[in-house]
Amino acid sequence: MRVQQLTFAALALAAGISLSACQNNDSDSAQDSQPPASSAPSDSSAPSNASDPTSGSPQDDGTGSGGQETSAGKPPAQSGGTGKCRTDNLTFTAVDSAGGGDEDNGFIALGLTNHGSTPCILSGFAGVDLTTNGGPISAAREGQPATPVTLQVGKEIDFGLTYPLNKTGGSGVRITGMLVTPPGETKPAHVNWPGAATLPASDTSSAVRVGPIGSAGQGG
Repeated sequence: MRVQQLTFAALALAAGISLSACQNNDSDSAQDSQPPASSAPSDSSAPSNASDPTSGSPQDDGTGSGGQETSAGKPPAQSGGTGKCRTDNLTFTAVDSAGGGDEDNGFIALGLTNHGSTPCILSGFAGVDLTTNGGPISAAREGQPATPVTLQVGKEIDFGLTYPLNKTGGSGVRITGMLVTPPGETKPAHVNWPGAATLPASDTSSAVRVGPIGSAGQGG
């Protein structure tokens, strides 16, 4: 009887140990079967988006211009109009015209011819200065300027200059040459003086007058 009780106790102990071992094995198996948790990348490791309007970077629209598209990658062409006539592109002529003046004044017809490669614009008054043995004399403007004229290549336009004739019988003021400056220009051209050799000594500065461009006929 004593032996049977020991045997039953031993069997019960063995069964308890076996049950505990099975439970531990089941727990370990359940833990082993669960996949490891994946860690998501932090915001700081995510790549930046260049087209994100909040990033402060210009969007690339494929033109390489930071969103400002131009034709063929070049800035738009600027259109230019006809420019004013330049001294270097003009030929200057001066002809004495006895019929253009009166008994007290002589008349010089001055011509400007466009020998440049493109048309140019003339308007207003040319500057005319006579060189004399008594110093330069600037012609005063006379008349109203006409509308601007486009001077085509090879064409001429004229204007007139009046000056007092020396009828005093004295030597007067001797004219040695003439400087003509186109309207809007600063560079003068030297032109031979074709008129009378002298001017009267008195009131000469106010008596030499130049008309507006086109006042002596227009060569178109």
